Amino acid sequence: MKNFESKENRESRAGEQVENNNAQCPMTAVAPLGETPRPHCLPDAPCPIPKTQLFLYLIPVIGFFPSLWTLYRGQASREQLAVSRLSITLALTWLLGYLLLSTGATTSDFFSLRLFILNSFLTSGYFIVSVWLILRLMQGKSGRLPGFSTLAERVFSKYLS
Repeated sequence: MKNFESKENRESRAGEQVENNNAQCPMTAVAPLGETPRPHCLPDAPCPIPKTQLFLYLIPVIGFFPSLWTLYRGQASREQLAVSRLSITLALTWLLGYLLLSTGATTSDFFSLRLFILNSFLTSGYFIVSVWLILRLMQGKSGRLPGFSTLAERVFSKYLS
């Protein structure tokens, strides 16, 4: 029957289909026929988030910079902001611990080997936690850590929001 419908009916049905597809994201603009729709999502809108962007935030050391940029702009979904805060908190905690342990290892004669070993455990733990969070996001689970996520929300929501 679709082949025998008039052109106007097919165009109106195509418009309805575009509107139904955009029901997931309420702020998505419905483009006129012949143009591609451009999504404009608010931070609270339930728009689909590309997981690769969240994975990028959680890459150890490197993910710090896109996370910082996302928080600086402030135009992201809640999940993106939460993962960015967590990534920055993990990176800064690791950096602070790394610097303190390496400084202590260089100034101490007796504990230097032990502090270097602790430093390697801290670095390994940071990388393992980051990979674990990426795997959790791949499975569709939450990307939160109980202590760090709460700390990140307190600190960064106060200063960056």
